[in-house]
Amino acid sequence: MEIREATSFDKNLVLKFCKNTFSWGDYIDTVWSSWLDEGNLFLFEKKFPVGICHAFYFENQMWIEGIRIDPNFRRQMIASKLVTHVESIGKKNEKLFSYMLIDTENDKSIFMATSLGYEIFEIWNYYSLIPKKKSNFKITFEKSSNLSIFPFYVDSWRWIKLTEKILANLSAQNRIIKSTFKGETSFAIIGDYKHLAKTLIVTLFPGSVDSLSEILSYLQNYAFEKNYQRIQILTKQKIKPLDCLTYKISFNLMQKSLI
Repeated sequence: MEIREATSFDKNLVLKFCKNTFSWGDYIDTVWSSWLDEGNLFLFEKKFPVGICHAFYFENQMWIEGIRIDPNFRRQMIASKLVTHVESIGKKNEKLFSYMLIDTENDKSIFMATSLGYEIFEIWNYYSLIPKKKSNFKITFEKSSNLSIFPFYVDSWRWIKLTEKILANLSAQNRIIKSTFKGETSFAIIGDYKHLAKTLIVTLFPGSVDSLSEILSYLQNYAFEKNYQRIQILTKQKIKPLDCLTYKISFNLMQKSLI
């Protein structure tokens, strides 16, 4: 038994136990090449791969994703061993916090994470929006660096804790939009989903219904004009039903201090 970094030759063996992770399948096949290029894609091997986990190290934090265990080898602490392994690398590189995302209804994964010292830090909600030609929306580009408004943003399904430098960079690229209506403001941070083509990913900070509607109309039109096929929206707020917005699922953002 050993934990090692994955190679391109492991792909087919891994995908065999990642086919039916969710009711709709899995996404590991679409991110495999990107994760290999980034590095830190680890396998748990018993003569052949039976578990995987990818880690992303950034600034003073680390992000854990893609934990998958062969159904025939579950309940053997393999996921815990993989997480502990990538945490040890984070500690050596002086990372302060570790984060991961778990479906709020995935009790087994939540138990695994809490047993390793993770806590539910926040709950986030995932919505989808369809690109569509729109007009007459009112938005502006946010130029402030108020970290109290933007504590995190989602970059390719990784929750990145914002700093003044990152926020200034996003602002300079006109990736922070806002709309104000009767003194209430909604904000959104937009970006490409690096691992899935033609996908716009949005971190949303909604204010009033009216200002939110302006933001959503802008996003639909922006995606339509830029030929995106889908819009994925992540927000801490539960949004009242809107015709254009489809609720998908809620997640626990799990956090652990590494010091």
